[in-house]
Amino acid sequence: MSIQTSVVNQLFEAVPQGRSQLYFKSSLTALSHAMEDQILAGQDSPLVIASFQQERYYRQEAARYRRIAEKSDQVYVLAAPETEFANASDGYEKVAFEPDDALSEEWHLVVIGENFASCLLCREKHNNSEQGDHFADNARRFEGIWTEDRQITEKAAALLLDRIAKYRPELKKKIKTAKKTYLSYGVTDLTNHQPNAAADPFVQRLVNYLQAGQYKILKANRSLANKEQKERLINTVTAAIRRSLDTEDILQLAVEKLGEGLGVCRCIIYRCDEADEQAQIQHEFLHGDQISIKGQSWPLKHNPLFQEVVALGEPLGIDNTEQDPYFIKDGLETLSKTCSIVSWLLVPVLYQGRLIGMIELHHCNPEAIHWKEEDIALVGAIAVQVGVALIQAEAYNNLEDLNEQLAALDRTRSNLVAITGHELRTPLSTIQVCLESLANEPDMPEELRQVMLDTALQDAERLRTLVQDFLTLSQLESGRVDWNIEPLMLYECVELAISHVRAKRYQSSGGQSLPQLINHVSPDLPLVQADGEWLVEVIAKLLDNACKFTDEKAGEVAIAITAEEPQRFTVSIIDNGRGIEPKRLETVFDRFYQEEGALRRSAGGTGLGLAICRQIVTAWGGTIWAESKGKNQGSQFSFTVPLFEEAEPTKASSKRT
Repeated sequence: MSIQTSVVNQLFEAVPQGRSQLYFKSSLTALSHAMEDQILAGQDSPLVIASFQQERYYRQEAARYRRIAEKSDQVYVLAAPETEFANASDGYEKVAFEPDDALSEEWHLVVIGENFASCLLCREKHNNSEQGDHFADNARRFEGIWTEDRQITEKAAALLLDRIAKYRPELKKKIKTAKKTYLSYGVTDLTNHQPNAAADPFVQRLVNYLQAGQYKILKANRSLANKEQKERLINTVTAAIRRSLDTEDILQLAVEKLGEGLGVCRCIIYRCDEADEQAQIQHEFLHGDQISIKGQSWPLKHNPLFQEVVALGEPLGIDNTEQDPYFIKDGLETLSKTCSIVSWLLVPVLYQGRLIGMIELHHCNPEAIHWKEEDIALVGAIAVQVGVALIQAEAYNNLEDLNEQLAALDRTRSNLVAITGHELRTPLSTIQVCLESLANEPDMPEELRQVMLDTALQDAERLRTLVQDFLTLSQLESGRVDWNIEPLMLYECVELAISHVRAKRYQSSGGQSLPQLINHVSPDLPLVQADGEWLVEVIAKLLDNACKFTDEKAGEVAIAITAEEPQRFTVSIIDNGRGIEPKRLETVFDRFYQEEGALRRSAGGTGLGLAICRQIVTAWGGTIWAESKGKNQGSQFSFTVPLFEEAEPTKASSKRT
């Protein structure tokens, strides 16, 4: 049988003047033992009713109750069975109730003798917020009454005896005898009864001492638990941060762990420095139905809280934004209301005194909270870890960039050695052979002698071009070039470049033909503003590059002008030659780039021409790029040049040397 009515509630309904008290289990244990010892030390045969919540609690006291049963035949023990406990009459009456019965939550002991009476009726009080804080069984709490008032004790005994009669109807006759023998007040109305003070002041003092001691222990346990939780949080954040060198991962992990650990409504972390006007919120933790501010701009320059933290270099906590003078300034009140911020905490992320970020905690529930010193210290400790992690991540990223630069320099050195070695050795060998032949063969035919001289001259020109390209690129990269900016006709510059390419190809190839060069540039175009020599140099090098990779018989190279941007012309050199793989369209402008490799290319050259073009175009503020659909589908190299503005005076300086 399961009864859901609480005996404690029944007693307080019968005795409205009774005062409920809170007890720890340790106090109830001491009271119970004191009452049991009084039975064992006495000479009379009292009525004893003990109700244990579960069988395991009864087993701890079973030996005492066997001794008590030797004193009286009116001993009743109640418990919820777990293994062997069951209804039985074995020296004393065992009464079993269902595990879901109301008695499974209660602790009762009633003793009524000839010279004394005492009762202890309590119901366990569960605190959901402290479910995980029960460091010991003695920390369990009960709410009820302990008294030596005989009338109240007899009422409690009557309630329990009636309950026992329902559990074990066969004991009704014995229960009737118990009531007749021990309940002298019968069913007296206790509605207006005033409970007597405890008869034993020593026991009362003992209980008070135990209660106070248990409170101290519980408080100490809570303090230890809080410290342990905070240390665990710091260790968790620190360990997690050390597993990553990605700045975004570090900030997101820190904001989540910190928000969960402190149970705040909102936690944000953002990168900033003292001079920033605003910051972008990219890392946020939310608890509950709070407004998200992720992705929004967060004011800094006009935020007096932020400025105060910057000035002090220390955390700043606002317990109640509605009562703080900061929030009548510069629209900060609007910000706090928009984001539902009731309590606000800002903790700077510093590294060697330099501000590199900020951690903010927002409490958004209607009731304000007080920021505890230990919580502020905890956030500060995590801020230190975040600051160190950010600096380490930046240092690692910088190291990676340096490693990439070193690798690029190493590749450049290797290419330089390979290309210069090839480009120098081949023409020098040819020149040496030609000169040795001329010197050692005085009877050489005139025609062959002329061939030897022409070959030596061509390779000498090849060497001169190589050296000139090195010097030109060095001048451009070092900024030692004096620019002569003037109004120019694009048509004339294109014609000069075509003429230059034809002459160069004729000299270097001994009259070998070029692909068809088509000039689509109109003589009537507006003037452009650039250095004439360098503009011709760019066009000539792009034309020479196009001719180099275009078939001489069926090939075609065209020059066109478009006006895709205001105040700028786009010059394009278009060919139907070998083409470029799309993934290499950016790298073709790198120094010493050779698509076929440094030592197995079919076309000569140093790989500096396009790099020189990029330096020249960039110097006048233009852009240069390459387009191609892939191998054998032709290519297009384009660059921009500014139009001449008559209102602006031209800048003149000496030409390049």
